[in-house]
Amino acid sequence: MVREDDLSEVSIMWNPDDYLTFLYNSTSLTDRFQGGSQTEWHAWKQSFRERFIQLLGGFPQQAPPLSVTLLESVDCGTYRRERIQIQTFEQLYMPIYVLIPKDAAEEKRRAVIACHGHGYGSRDIVGLNPDGSDKTGEAGYQKNFAVELVNRGFLVVAPELLGFGDRKLVENAKDGNSCNRISSFLLAMGRTMAGYRVYETMRCVDYLLERNDVDAKRIGCMGISGGGLVCSYTTAVDERISAAVVSGFANTFQASLLSIHHCIDNYVPGLSLAAEMPDVLSLIAPRPLLLEAGTRDRIFPEQGTLEAYEKLGSVYSLLDVKDRLALDLFDGEHEISGRVAYDWLDAQL
Repeated sequence: MVREDDLSEVSIMWNPDDYLTFLYNSTSLTDRFQGGSQTEWHAWKQSFRERFIQLLGGFPQQAPPLSVTLLESVDCGTYRRERIQIQTFEQLYMPIYVLIPKDAAEEKRRAVIACHGHGYGSRDIVGLNPDGSDKTGEAGYQKNFAVELVNRGFLVVAPELLGFGDRKLVENAKDGNSCNRISSFLLAMGRTMAGYRVYETMRCVDYLLERNDVDAKRIGCMGISGGGLVCSYTTAVDERISAAVVSGFANTFQASLLSIHHCIDNYVPGLSLAAEMPDVLSLIAPRPLLLEAGTRDRIFPEQGTLEAYEKLGSVYSLLDVKDRLALDLFDGEHEISGRVAYDWLDAQL
């Protein structure tokens, strides 16, 4: 019998903090790479890639026509900004900003898909305010990185990710985003927001390959935060992407998504029973990969990034391509840096 005086000590056991740690530590990941040769790794990669796509909710067996529609074209001085619409899924359409440098030195251009993070959508990274007017003040944590890329000569595609900007539900039209509502709906349907965003980004690759001014062998991807998830996961499953910059996301699930509050759009049911985040990111190998992370990022902590980088390093070393993996650990918060990324992409593409 526990005395009433001891109830305060007993009640501590009611908090599930320790249980969550126990649950994670007692899970044996079913799909981690356990081999020691390149042959074993390539076999694992093929198998886990298919498993990962299943966990994302799967992709359509047949893609609908892109049905590209030009919505606007604006002269921005050093580049032209177009907005187009493409069809991604049956009955689902996505607006995209396309930034085209005016310098026509190359017949076939290098291209980068720029994936925005949480905020007000693709306008945030192409130098626009939510209402479409030009930014004149603070650039924000995403620092207009699509504009930075086009000014370095890349043709840039900036998709409006599902749930943001003009792709919110009507009920969220005036404020916030629709991540929670759409993610919850998709989960109930056996699908995931991550899966939808990944597939729609793959449709951006389809669009780029339909252009006659893009070099199919020089397509990159760059994303920040939730856009870092989209960038890394898309590059993991779509080998048409030649190089990736993942900013403010690469970490371990244990240190980030499972330990710190994050938006529901980050979660893929069953993924943490199969693998850790570095395993997913290793699907990008042997293609070039740069991780960009702030030392003061509170939601994707430095230690988790270092652990992910170390585990990725073992894969890139096994494949004899360690020089294709890079880390920019900068003095900053949850934000784009760019001090290494832009020159690095220039060199890779």
